[in-house]
Amino acid sequence: MKTVRVVAAVIRDGDKIFATQRGYGEYKDGWEFPGGKIEEGETPEEALKREILEELDTEITVGNLIKTIKYDYPTFHLSMDCFWATVKSGHLELKEAEAARWLSREELDEVEWLPADLELVDKIREGL
Repeated sequence: MKTVRVVAAVIRDGDKIFATQRGYGEYKDGWEFPGGKIEEGETPEEALKREILEELDTEITVGNLIKTIKYDYPTFHLSMDCFWATVKSGHLELKEAEAARWLSREELDEVEWLPADLELVDKIREGL
């Protein structure tokens, strides 16, 4: 099975985190933490900064690694490095996502998370 390496940003503002709703592909409408694939020669942190700039027109400061999620989807194995992040500049403008929400600890269960991202939610709840 093919392994896909991606990064995800848990963008935090005080006690809320930013989540996006996928606007395309097989997992359209599922909620996730924004990010994307690591390109050859990039560090996970570099990939995350690039992806957030591309997807949300926003510069972020990448913080600590929260967890690396390993998840088997039906057609591929996902390895996702998830980092805390904060907005450095920009307005989190949705270029690819269908919708977005700032979620408090109590609201984390109000959206339909994609399976791999769901594994991260409990870990984030501890950190908020």
